[in-house]
Amino acid sequence: METLSTYLIIFFFLTTLTTILIFLRAASWSKTVMAIIAGWIVLQTIVSLSGFYLVSDTVPPRFALILGPPLLFIISLFLTKKGRKFIDSLSLSWLTILHSIRIPVEFILYGLFLHKLIPEIMTFEGRNPDIISGITAPIIYYLVFIRQKLNNRVLLFWNIICLALLINIVTIAILSAPFAFQRFAFDQPAIGILHFPFIWLPCCIVPLVLLSHLASIRQLIIEIRKAGRSKIILSRSY
Repeated sequence: METLSTYLIIFFFLTTLTTILIFLRAASWSKTVMAIIAGWIVLQTIVSLSGFYLVSDTVPPRFALILGPPLLFIISLFLTKKGRKFIDSLSLSWLTILHSIRIPVEFILYGLFLHKLIPEIMTFEGRNPDIISGITAPIIYYLVFIRQKLNNRVLLFWNIICLALLINIVTIAILSAPFAFQRFAFDQPAIGILHFPFIWLPCCIVPLVLLSHLASIRQLIIEIRKAGRSKIILSRSY
């Protein structure tokens, strides 16, 4: 980590900040959301700087404390009335454009690979085509929300495909990390994401991207169902 490029670190800081700002915009600059994200990042920063996550031979791995709480929080949003109300209040257009952030994320991963901090399998030269999500996000945004050439069904399909790409790289990253159940990249484990500041990728960026997809899918399914019921009612009126 001592030889890591300062430019790469600064680029990652800016990428993380941009992700948070776009999500906050989607949440109408909610102070509660802002406080939760800020508190979580500060907590994970303190823990990671202590070297806690560098001990990777525990069962279960300490890394579970990075992904576990955000996943449980996201699940709680879908299971509670207030949570669903919050999800449905998020701006679908901003949730869509947020995925553009996956372009710089992929270049950051490639930079970490060049510094031998993650394996090639986690980059777009390996088994990670997630950059497609980032490249298509502004195109989808433009065609759906600006030009209105594509409908909600297309947007739903795109979200499902991009969600699958996200799950793919997260799975690869976990199985490439130096944990007891490691399956890939034994010659170059994914150690970069266990260090500060790159710990923010799994603890902040990934959960926000995941929530953006899940919230969008929920909103779109509701809208498609409403449109279907409206057509039925309209046809019966004739």
